[in-house]
Amino acid sequence: MNTPQTNKGLHMQLKKIAAATLCAVGLTVLTGCNAADEASKAPVAAKAPAPFDASKPVAVVNGIAIPQSQFNVLKQERVAQGQPDNDKTTAALRDSLINAEILSQAAVSKGLDKDPAMQARLALAKTELLAKAYLADYVKAHPISEQALKAEYDKVKSQMGGKEYEVRHILVPTEAEANKIIGELNKKAKFEDLAKKYSKDASAANGGLIGWAAPGNLVPEFSNAMVNLKKGEYTKAPVQTKFGWHVIRVDGVRDLKLPPLDQVKDQLRADMEQQMVKADIVKLRAAAKVE
Repeated sequence: MNTPQTNKGLHMQLKKIAAATLCAVGLTVLTGCNAADEASKAPVAAKAPAPFDASKPVAVVNGIAIPQSQFNVLKQERVAQGQPDNDKTTAALRDSLINAEILSQAAVSKGLDKDPAMQARLALAKTELLAKAYLADYVKAHPISEQALKAEYDKVKSQMGGKEYEVRHILVPTEAEANKIIGELNKKAKFEDLAKKYSKDASAANGGLIGWAAPGNLVPEFSNAMVNLKKGEYTKAPVQTKFGWHVIRVDGVRDLKLPPLDQVKDQLRADMEQQMVKADIVKLRAAAKVE
């Protein structure tokens, strides 16, 4: 008897077979297979046809033209993913578009395009593509300047502070439990042993060790207590955060060395763009009528 688990396994196996089949016929437009690799496996021409005339379709399948613009978009995506821009890839992508058109026509002839679920997927795909297009256009129209990058870098650097701390902690649900642990520490119990015994944090297995951390990377209540400790000291009163009650010990202090701006510029720009996009979405949503 098939169980839900065996049915799930069969479903996954069928999905793998389907994906492999699509790759085998060169249908990279749907699967994202490596066009250069699949070109040697799929039944495609050994060489790409003559350079495409932008005014003519890539191919005509049963009277339906495949526009050159579709090929251009697909090729641009594949090259951006690192695939080579050569005749072999061009031939594989062209063949992929032809196969996709043939299968699409076959699906329409069977009425699959009328299926409500399929219509919902097509509508969703259009919505998602347009949303991505809007965001890409917004980012392009609002470039992050070098001056803004430098200002953000200086801001983050200031928030991080000039020191970083090697820190351990014991996290418990109540203040009473934290006070009990502090009492045991006062009696010379080992911090690491108490962390393994009582802490509810994932760091318990390592004796409560979080590692080296800058104040700006931690919640304020925790970091404020941490920076007031010297090497080897632990908090004499429990520290409350949104996670629970902490007993904190500092094992080391050293100067914080942040990477130079040039090394983090790309990541910083991406983070700033993400925040900018989030702010625009909030603004658009506030102006939208959502019922």
